[in-house]
Amino acid sequence: MQVVVQPNGTIRCLYDENIDLSSFGRLSIRRASHVEPDAVGQWFANLRPMDGPILGPFPRRSDALTAESNWIEANGLAATD
Repeated sequence: MQVVVQPNGTIRCLYDENIDLSSFGRLSIRRASHVEPDAVGQWFANLRPMDGPILGPFPRRSDALTAESNWIEANGLAATD
């Protein structure tokens, strides 16, 4: 799990239940993307909620989820609101 601590103390990460994030303080959780199939069963990771691209198509949901998390960790965690 990649955790980014910003200069103002804000912590950004992909939500993961491996650690209790509430131990850092008050949580603010928001959706970063949507992973959904199209009409023929191809999977897409839509990162537009965080001004990102639409990734895909992928043959499996797990492939889209991996691409989604890789893109967010490479491009989205250090962004400020």
